[in-house]
Amino acid sequence: MKRFLCALAVLATPALAQEAVNPGNGAVLRALDKLNAKVSDITLSNGARETMGLIEVSLRECRYPKGNPSGDAYAFLTIREAGVAEPVFRGWMVASSPALNPLDHPRYDVWVLRCTTS
Repeated sequence: MKRFLCALAVLATPALAQEAVNPGNGAVLRALDKLNAKVSDITLSNGARETMGLIEVSLRECRYPKGNPSGDAYAFLTIREAGVAEPVFRGWMVASSPALNPLDHPRYDVWVLRCTTS
């Protein structure tokens, strides 16, 4: 019975931990080319894509905590290498925890800085 209650508590915790969010108009990302140590900031609108070196970054959506656009950012990104159909990264990146779901690429590193608002 004790194990059941512990498992139930663990499963219920994520639902309680969700925070209310608002959609942003886009996102500001930072990209690092590890080969030449070049850092670039990329501003994308929702649904837009941009090429940086040999990768293409697409932003589906950016969200931020309700009433606090500078508090954090959650961006859904798809990152592909040039000429390759299969993405090297597809998923949510969190600005406050970039190591939670990072891009694993030998040359490039991309992370979210913030959402853009109107």
